Amino acid sequence: MKKKPRFFCDHCGYEVGSEVKLCPYCGRHFASIRCPSCTYSGPDRMFQNGCPMCGYSAPPAPKSSKSKQIKQPRTKKYHQPAQPLPFWTYAAAVFFLLLVIMLLSWLITG
Repeated sequence: MKKKPRFFCDHCGYEVGSEVKLCPYCGRHFASIRCPSCTYSGPDRMFQNGCPMCGYSAPPAPKSSKSKQIKQPRTKKYHQPAQPLPFWTYAAAVFFLLLVIMLLSWLITG
C-alpha cells in the first residue's frame, strides 16, 4: 500500500489539501511546501509523491465510519521566544520603585 503525502499549514497546524493556495482555517497563503522531516522547501508539484529529498510521507489517517472526525491542530515542534516588554514598562517600574523608596525614607526620618 503506497503512502499518500499529507499537507499541514505551518501557521495553524490544520491538515489542508495539496492543491490549495490558502489555508481554509487561518487564511495563510502558501508560497511553497516544507518537509517536516528534513525541512526542504519547494513548490507543491515536487511533493506529489512525498518529499523529493528524504522521501518523507506520512501514512493516511484511519477512516472512522461511526462519526465524522474533527481535525485537530498539530502542536508546533519549536518554541517561539517571548517578545520583550516595551521600554515604558521598565520606566514605570523604576519610577514606582523610586517613589516607594522615597515614601519609606520620609516615613522613617519623619
